[in-house]
Amino acid sequence: MAKVYVAMSADLIHAGHLRVIEKAKQLGDITIGLLTDKAIASYKRLPFMCYEHRKKVVENIKGVKEVIPQETLSYISNLKKLRPNYVVHGDDWRIGVQKQTRQEVIDTLNGWGGKLIEIHNPGDMSSTKFNNYLKEIGTTPQIRIERFKRLLESKQIIRFLEAHNGLTGTIVENTRIQKGNSYREFDGIWISSLTDSTAKGKPDVGIVDLTSRLNTINQILEITTKPIILDGDDGGDLEHFTSMVKTLERLGVSAVIIEDKIGPKRNSLFEINTEQKQDEIPNFVNKISQGKKAQVTRDFHIIARIESLILKKGVYDALIRAKAYIEAGADAIMIHSKEKEPEEFFKFCREYSKIENKVPLVAVPTTYNHITENQLKDSGINIVIYANHLLRSAYPAMKKTAETILLNERAYEVEEVCLSIKETLNLITGGNPKNKSNNT
Repeated sequence: MAKVYVAMSADLIHAGHLRVIEKAKQLGDITIGLLTDKAIASYKRLPFMCYEHRKKVVENIKGVKEVIPQETLSYISNLKKLRPNYVVHGDDWRIGVQKQTRQEVIDTLNGWGGKLIEIHNPGDMSSTKFNNYLKEIGTTPQIRIERFKRLLESKQIIRFLEAHNGLTGTIVENTRIQKGNSYREFDGIWISSLTDSTAKGKPDVGIVDLTSRLNTINQILEITTKPIILDGDDGGDLEHFTSMVKTLERLGVSAVIIEDKIGPKRNSLFEINTEQKQDEIPNFVNKISQGKKAQVTRDFHIIARIESLILKKGVYDALIRAKAYIEAGADAIMIHSKEKEPEEFFKFCREYSKIENKVPLVAVPTTYNHITENQLKDSGINIVIYANHLLRSAYPAMKKTAETILLNERAYEVEEVCLSIKETLNLITGGNPKNKSNNT
């Protein structure tokens, strides 16, 4: 029998997949190259089902002889190993991010006289479209929590963007661009105490308690599916922190970051003052340990934020704390810095990389914002958080609009910087129901 190779993600099996497999069966023995989570995440959103679950589904499709992992978007490695007579694929990859991959397949097959067979794929047969339908349906707390862990396992670096209400949550959820041969989007949502407080017109000094913040969290949970990391400040008293962990896990928040700073709440980006002190290592270690014991699942993450660089205690102190916090069960370490030139930050990263039992490393490049994600990745950073940029960009725009209306005594001049009424009504699904009048 001729050898036939079919590569697929198989996150959601639809009629288009079955047509490809049916054609492949007519040509010979089918080997499915099932893209791994890492391969899929390299050019588009992480699949809903993990690799092992997708493999189990594909193995049970009639006609499939073997399922092997395809570790990259490129087919070349598997094709050279198998040297198939045919590769069968839908014709939807002639344009878009897979166009170059298609040409690589043709060139590789030419090396031994193999042939590419393409099956017409109607526009309505698209995994991306089905994934969008699933997004509209929503997700569950456990799926959302697990997704964070899978992202860490599948991507070298994942990016989170701040949201402070339902509307900004939809921006993080849906913003997507194409760059080169891949799509880029934010992997998750950061809920910051600074932006949550500021959006409520309150200073970031702990006035907005967890009960109030849960309103913001629920707003964002209701209309998004991506993982959420919460800024938990110092976590509060031990009993309060263990209760917080249980509450967040039950809701579906994927992780909480707590800082090892004590005393009256004051944002770390303020100038140092005598009120800002660092917790004793044994105290913070106990808080992490008790928090881990309080959680129900293995997938919820407690991330320890180290303030040593902020408080001018140096890299050595930060490393001692990192090792202690990891031993206590911290699932990740956030190293905080407010320097514009992050030499000390990078020094910590270099030394941290030598720790044998290290966990993922988190950076918040608010002040050193000229550093690129590739530079962070090369330094061993696994999670980058853009911590306050949606709120900071929204305020100047809204203030300018208010000033322009006052200046001109009408709203005509601001229309060009505003969404149209139609766009506003359609911005949120279900926001413009038929048969209802609009009185705005």
